[in-house]
Formats: sequence, structure tokens, C-alpha cells
Amino acid sequence: MAHSVPVYSDFVHARIHSILIEDAQNMPGVLAVQTWKDVPGNLCSGQIDQDCPILVKDRIRSTGDVVAIVTAETREQAIAASQKVRVEAKVLPVILNTEEAMKADAVVIPEGRPGNIVNHHKVRKGDPDKLMAESDIIIEDFFETPLVEHAYMEPECGICVPRDDGVLDIYGSVQHPFSTRRFICAFLGRPLASVIVHAHAVGGSFGGKDDTASLVCARAALAAVALKRPVKLRYDRPWSMRESYKRNPYKMWYKAGFSKEGVLLSVISKTLSDSGAYTSTTPWSTWRSAAQNVGPYALGDIRADVYGVATNNIFTGAMRGFGSPQTNFAFEQIMDMAAEKLGMSPLDIRKKNAVTQNSETITGQILDDHTVSLCEVLDKTASSISYEEKRKKSSYGKPGKDGLLYGIGIACSYRGCSLGAEGMDFCCASVNVQFDGSIVMDVSVFENGQGAPSAMIILASEMLGVPVDKIHYQASTTASIPDGGTTVASRGTLVGGAAIKDAVDKLKVILAGALKTDLVDEGEEIEFRDDRIFGSRGRSLSWEEAGKKMYLARVYPFAFGTFQAPPVSWDEENGQGDAYFSYVYSAQAVELEIDPVKGSCRILNIVASHDIGRAVNPPMVIGQIQGGIVQGAGMALTEKFLVDDEGKAVSLNFSKYKIPRATDIPDITAHIIENPDPLSPTGVKGIGEPALEIISPAIANAVAAATGIHLKSLPLDIKSLKISAEEPPTV
Repeated sequence: MAHSVPVYSDFVHARIHSILIEDAQNMPGVLAVQTWKDVPGNLCSGQIDQDCPILVKDRIRSTGDVVAIVTAETREQAIAASQKVRVEAKVLPVILNTEEAMKADAVVIPEGRPGNIVNHHKVRKGDPDKLMAESDIIIEDFFETPLVEHAYMEPECGICVPRDDGVLDIYGSVQHPFSTRRFICAFLGRPLASVIVHAHAVGGSFGGKDDTASLVCARAALAAVALKRPVKLRYDRPWSMRESYKRNPYKMWYKAGFSKEGVLLSVISKTLSDSGAYTSTTPWSTWRSAAQNVGPYALGDIRADVYGVATNNIFTGAMRGFGSPQTNFAFEQIMDMAAEKLGMSPLDIRKKNAVTQNSETITGQILDDHTVSLCEVLDKTASSISYEEKRKKSSYGKPGKDGLLYGIGIACSYRGCSLGAEGMDFCCASVNVQFDGSIVMDVSVFENGQGAPSAMIILASEMLGVPVDKIHYQASTTASIPDGGTTVASRGTLVGGAAIKDAVDKLKVILAGALKTDLVDEGEEIEFRDDRIFGSRGRSLSWEEAGKKMYLARVYPFAFGTFQAPPVSWDEENGQGDAYFSYVYSAQAVELEIDPVKGSCRILNIVASHDIGRAVNPPMVIGQIQGGIVQGAGMALTEKFLVDDEGKAVSLNFSKYKIPRATDIPDITAHIIENPDPLSPTGVKGIGEPALEIISPAIANAVAAATGIHLKSLPLDIKSLKISAEEPPTV
């Protein structure tokens, strides 16, 4: 197997004159040095816009752009040779600020656009100006979040193995094999059927193993095709952190009007999302930011504008939460600020404005077809942590006898299930009964570490009435099953389970027809339970007996199931319609203490309650809640991907990017609320992203309760606070 490595340049924004590769080609062990000139297909790829170069041709737009790949007999030889590649280019102005990028005279970063605005989503409802003027109090403020690294433990890796029949086998740590296949085939100018992508369980993803991982596999494939031998391209941590897409940084301006009773009357907001150098999924994540702009509150009058803006930063894309953690961070603090100004409890003001059964959302959707449980999860969280009693003990900037500050904070959300009105939401599955009665199952939901196989097996076990060890979950490839969409948006168990149910229902019909003389009379149905197949009058067969009978009768006990999400309507111009077919309701609360001398923060207690419809595998649900909270706590307190003033990446390893350690987080009390969703065939919703999206505002509100100061930028800069026992706290 040969080994490839990427080649970056020293530029952030530049017009390339030449890429000099001769010295690298002459290094020991080098097999190939490839640039854009060696690409037979499309140079650029992308989830929405095909604007991200797999190998740069004439213009570098970001520090993570790859100008060449070097392939050698060993990885060490390839790395040594890569340092001999030189790029001659003319430096262009660098724009790292979204406000600067939106100016009329700004250098245009994307090709083929009149400016740097990638997309603009709106929500228009009622008369927010009139209601704002009639408000008794107005809260107006600015909030900001940074670039955030996924920080998965396993960096990107791709292997391409050319076969004698011309097919390319791709093995990689990829999130959506069909996207990877699409990227590769467009890049190489090959038909889709000529590439088979084998997805392997990845060492973490969190949304981050899609675009960049696919680019890595495409580059490995380019080298493998040229050399006619297997090639492996494995990233080390600095390459991964330099090139991989991040969470979109947000700048958010909110103006919210309330009545003196605490009723939310009007919101006017503007949000700028930094797309970086390429589009990726920014139009999708910003759509969610618009649809969920003020969180889970009933509001009749709003004007919200959410822009995706191109800069020369590392490009941004899908990350756990996908557009909602940022807006939740802002508006959940707005709710606390309003409560403080009105002398209300933060819990009471949330419940007063919470969506309830038959409420209308900011997009005009009536919540009448599922259990709206926001107040239920709020009450569960508040009672579990004794929120109201402990709130009265918060320090509000006055240290206790021990010199420490104590605070408790709460936050809540509703999260639209799956992709919503902006996405094509579908999935498929097959159930295949073997001759001996064992069962092979294939589902177009790919494992990213979230435990999809176990959830799918448990669901199938329940539906088929067989023990879990009778079911083999087949690791899907792009050749074994049709595309069922990417594993994102907390959709895996929902859509995968629904497709399995459809397959099992069809399998029942097949078995009833094949076994009617043994089990059922004409028109009767069979039943799966107790590891047997039952018909009328107590007659039954074992699965092995049924398998043999169908084999001898030449009946194929195979069924293919599909799921298509319920239709939703959407008016793009006004941001009105049914954004999602259902919602997950969540509430989290945090206790913490701050040492004002050290500028340190210690989390003491976390309680979370989530209505996820139905918990298929409760221990894994708890694990998802805990993992999401830990990841969100890192975003709240320590995580910020740094670039210098020229746009070059600074955070190239974990010594310069601080993620939480196990000792940084206390025990987490997680409450699973189950109100099965009638629009989900299995009652399931999701949990991966709801677990993360409100912990940062809960922590921010706890910090404010401790210090008396709302910190409005992430990560929260506790050290910037100046607090003493004698003077009011300041920043």
C-alpha cells in the first residue's frame, strides 16, 4: 500500500502563479505528486454549492486549502517530499470579519457571486415594530460565538483499493458514504456504480466526518487510480484541525419587547453566520437558526434575518446542534435578562411564554399533532435540582464567606425533528430471513458512534418478536442499499426505525401468504412473538421451520421498507409554514461556583430533562445526554478555535484547543420523558443534538446569577470579571 499526504501553502488568500513540484518528485520513494492538472473530473465539490476545491487550481481562499498530494512508498517519505513543493502566488486581501465581508466594496471571496452573502433566511410575522413600541420593557443586546472544532478523537482517513474489474473500493471514517461517493465520482469523472464506499465505525464525528472526510477519500482515490495500487491517506491532528470545517461563528443582535407581566410581545433580530471560504451546509444550518430564532416560545410578532456570509476563515459546516446552539445561547439569556428587569423568576417567565398544546410558533406552525411537553420538562428539571429554592441563594456578585460565588441557571428549547422543510427526509431498510431462521438487516443509517446498530436491532427485535442475537446488522455500503440520507439532525433512530417497521410489515404479508396452509386462514394476519410466528387458533412455527418451508416453496422472505417524512409546507420569502413535523422538548439546569481571585469556574451539578418520544435503548440515551452536555460545556467555557490576524490556524493540536476532561464535569442527572410521537412510526424522536444545544446558555445564566453579569460571548471569559466583596462586579 502506498501512502499519500496533503500539501498546504503559506497563503490564506492568494492568486496562484505556479505550483512547483519537481523537487518533490525527485525525493526518495516518491511515486506521484499530483495537482489540479491531474484531475480528470470536477475540481470542486460541496453539499449544496460545488465550490470547495479538492485540489486548488488558481486561487487559495483559506489556510486549509490543499494545493497538491504527494504519494510515496512510505508515509515518512511522502511527508518529507511534501515539504519540497513550493507555491508562487500573489497575495490578496484577507477578510475574516462577517461585517467587513458584507460591505459593498469588500473583496468578493466566492466565485460567481456578486458579493459575499451566501444566503439570507427571513422570518416575517405580524407587526414587530408596533408591538415593540407598545412593550413595557425592551431588552436589546449583542451576542457572539466563535469557531468551534469537532475534536473527534480519530482524524480523517481514507483508503482506496482499485479492483481488477475497474471498481474502486473506498474504506473511510466517513459520515455519509453516498456523499463521499458523489464527491469521488465527480472528481474522477466516473459513474457512481464504479465506486463502492465502505463506511467504518468512526472515532467520533459530531457532524464533522462529511465534507472533509470525503475530500480525503477523493484525494486517495486520485492517487490510487494513477498508480493502480491501494493508497492510504491518513491525516494527523494538525492537518485535520487546519483543514476540517468548524461550527459556524455567529454574531447576533436581538431586540425583544415584553409586557410588564412578562409576556414576550415582539422580537427583531439580525444574525450573521460565518460560512468561511466555502458554502458547505451554511444555508441549511442558518435555516434552522431562523426557524428556531427565539427558542420554544409562543410569539406573534417577529422580524428575523439570518445571513450566511463568506470570509477567508476555514470553512464551516455541520456540527452537533446545527444552527441552534448559537441562537439558544443568545435568546435564553434574553429571557433571564427580562426576568431580572421585571423581578420575575427565570422559570416563571419561561413557563408564561412556553409553547403549549395548540400553540403557534414563530413560523405559523400549529403544534397540535404531538404532545407539547415543554412545561413538563421544565418542571421536571426545576424540581429535580430544587431550582427555585437554590436560585435565592445565588451570589449576584457578592462572594460568600469562603470567597466564592454561587449561581444556578436554567435554559430550555424545542428542536425540530430531522431535516425539516429544507431537506429531503427519507430512509430505507431491508429484512432478510435466512434458511435457518436467523435474520440479516440492512439499514441506510450509518454508524458514527451514536449506537445506531443497537437501536435498530432492538427495534427489529421488538417488531419480529425474536431475541436480539438472532439479528445480524449488516454494515451497509453504497452498493448494498439505496441512499437513505446522511446521519445528521438526530434523525438516525427515527428514520431508520420507521424504515424497518415498513419492511417488517411487508414481511408479515409475505409470510402470511407463504404459510397460510400451516398457520392462517385466508385473509388472516400472522403475529411475531416469543421467537415464533403465530397464526390463528394458536398454531405456530419456529423461525427455522418457517425458513425451511419458504425455501422449499421458493418464497423469498425478504422485504424492503422505506420511510418518507410527513410533508411540510414552507414559504421561503416570509419564513412561514410547518418547519418540522415534530419537536423534541428539553430543559437543563446548572449549578456552579466561581473563584473570583483565580477567575475559575467549577460546575457542581447538572440536571437535564428531554422528551424524546420514546427511548429505544435507555442507557444509550443517557450516554447521548451526558456526552452532549460535556461537549456543550466545552463550548461554553473553554473552546475557541484560534486563527491569527492573517487567517492562519493557531489551534493545531489539543494543547492549544482546550476540551473538557472527565474531571471537569460532575455527575449528570438525566431524565428521559417519553411521549411517543404519533407521526413517528416507532414513536421515536431524537436526542443527539437536543442534549448539547442549551447547556451553554444554562451555564451562562448560572454565571450571571453568580456574578451579576451576563457574559455575551463564547467561551465565557470568567477571568475578565473583576469582583470583590466591597464593589459591584464589572467586566
